[in-house]
Amino acid sequence: MKVKSLFKQISIKQADIITILVIFFFTLVFVGLLVEELYNEYEIALEQSYVVKDPLILDSTILEQNQKKLKTLLIKTVLAIVTLSFIIFAIFLGLNTLFNKLLQRDIRTFLDVFKNAINKEEKIDSTPIFFYDFKIMVGYANEMVSKINEQKNSLKELNFGLEERVKVKTAALLEINKNLEEEKTFSQDLLKAQKEFLRYTVHETNTPLSVILTSIELYLMKNPKDRQLSKIEAAAKNIFSIYDDLSYLVKKDHVEYKKSVINLNNFLSSRIDFFKDVAEFSLITFNYNLAQHELHVHFNETKLQRIIDNTLTNAIKYTLPNESVEVTLKKVGSYAEFIVSSKSKIIQDTDKVFDAYYREREDKSRDGFGLGLRLVKSICDEEGVNVSVFSDDSLTTFIYQFKMMGD
Repeated sequence: MKVKSLFKQISIKQADIITILVIFFFTLVFVGLLVEELYNEYEIALEQSYVVKDPLILDSTILEQNQKKLKTLLIKTVLAIVTLSFIIFAIFLGLNTLFNKLLQRDIRTFLDVFKNAINKEEKIDSTPIFFYDFKIMVGYANEMVSKINEQKNSLKELNFGLEERVKVKTAALLEINKNLEEEKTFSQDLLKAQKEFLRYTVHETNTPLSVILTSIELYLMKNPKDRQLSKIEAAAKNIFSIYDDLSYLVKKDHVEYKKSVINLNNFLSSRIDFFKDVAEFSLITFNYNLAQHELHVHFNETKLQRIIDNTLTNAIKYTLPNESVEVTLKKVGSYAEFIVSSKSKIIQDTDKVFDAYYREREDKSRDGFGLGLRLVKSICDEEGVNVSVFSDDSLTTFIYQFKMMGD
């Protein structure tokens, strides 16, 4: 692990120096071993020269000369080997230095290109590159640069196109916003005009309706009632009920509806009497089951009238002909229960019957917008009146629970 960590950050130049030193070391070892081998052979030959028994070599002077010549030859041979070894090493060192310079130049070319690539992408000129492997790398690098430049250009074109599209979309949105503001202003003005018109219409409707109903009452005081007059009276009372709804809707956000003590028995009786002619004209009768004791509630009279009137007119509208509407008022615990039951077409979804504009599929052809019961539900929610609806094949029943006074 230590050896590996030492060579982990070594440069090419350092590796080259280490390689030269290692080769030089092994050259010295090789020369040393070769010289040692020659020297051993020399000593063997020298020893043999002393014990030679050749009769032709008897003169000691000649023997010494031969030994000197042998020693001189050994020295020359050693020097020749050492010189040849260093010449070979020098040739290797020169070639190695040359190739290393070429290698470093090629690598430096790559390093410079990669360094400059931080700011701009340029292709590498393969002309000064010496090694074939690096030329291949240059080809790959140049291909990569080309692709990067293509992608950058595509991205620039995309960004430019995107900016243009954003500008177009922004301009279109600004135009749409401007149109929406204009439409909003127009809608607000139209709504304001509609409210003013509705307020004016409601105000102006009150007088002729009152005149019609008063005239009918005065006429009946002197003349018997006939069918045509009953039609007129029933229609006028229907209009008067609609007028009361509109009047409440117009004034409810601007008028404080104060509460008072109301005798629920008497109030309900008066409203049934008011709609009696309307029911008879629709071939329907009221069966009023009065509570045994007088029931009093602390309630606003206008709001209470809207609950009762809309429930009664709704029953008249949807009860089948020649049937009766059962109206019951009774005490249940601390509550006064106002119950209206009649035989009518079954209500498929009793949870939605109080929604504005809701209609059963079988009753799409009936007139009206379904706003009456929606108004009733909003008043019940405001005043804490519990309301529930039950409907089956035999009866449809609306139940209202009013908190009584003193309980």
